Amino acid sequence: MTQRRGRDIFLDIGADVIGCGLSALGTQMFNAPNNIAPGGVTGVSILLNYLFGFPISLVSLLINIPLLVLAFLFLGRRFTFRTMRTVLILTLMLQLAGRYGPVYQGEVILAALYGGVLSGAGLALVFMRSSTTGGTDIVARLIQRRLPDLAVSRLLMMLDAAVLVSAVVVYHNLESALFALVGIFTRTQVMDSISYGLDMGKVMMIVSAKPEEVATEINSRLHRGCTLLQGKGTYTMQDRPVLLCVVRKSQYYELKKLIHFLDPESFIIAMEANEILGEGFKAFTDNPG
Repeated sequence: MTQRRGRDIFLDIGADVIGCGLSALGTQMFNAPNNIAPGGVTGVSILLNYLFGFPISLVSLLINIPLLVLAFLFLGRRFTFRTMRTVLILTLMLQLAGRYGPVYQGEVILAALYGGVLSGAGLALVFMRSSTTGGTDIVARLIQRRLPDLAVSRLLMMLDAAVLVSAVVVYHNLESALFALVGIFTRTQVMDSISYGLDMGKVMMIVSAKPEEVATEINSRLHRGCTLLQGKGTYTMQDRPVLLCVVRKSQYYELKKLIHFLDPESFIIAMEANEILGEGFKAFTDNPG
């Protein structure tokens, strides 16, 4: 047990150092020199650095201190101590990247893209070890305690939007916010790819008059299995079998064509599957944590 705990602590700190290092490099090398404020506390720190020359690392830390106090009071000690460790490492990495890191000042669209890639990769490593970089994540969780019906993702989007509007005012141009949106989108895509893997797929629910024939063809042509569920149509009150099938995204359109060919009258529901664990996809042993 002690050996496993020591291993977990080593992995947590390693993920924080590498993740915060990548995120800091994206901020100091690409975002700040090109007037891109990609939301969150980092975006606010970049704006204050532009206006008053305050160090980004110091501003980020000062904003996070009262948020960490609130997190300790309302969100629990475990979450707070993990986040505090990550915030301190991020502060150090921002300081080092700002002092010794390279600076890119060229095509702003490239700066937005590469800033998003580095930040997304770094944050994904941090999140995969069950930590956060504080900032708006704490704010969103605190607000959700008072307004539980609001999703955290929507709250974060609203907070990022406020930073983008502020960037337009500070930089006196709309393009700064548009480039920041590119960075945010890129960051999100990279985070999802690393966190959930590149083999995200589709969950298909198929209502067909030929369930056995459809299942057999899916198995033989796509090499995917199906699960037969028992359903009942509320209009006819007749029993209707429902096929449940999971495929890779690259197989989605082939599956649609196949089902339409076999049974043009079939009914299909397709849903996103962010992570698929099990035979034919990602093994459980590949899942970190």
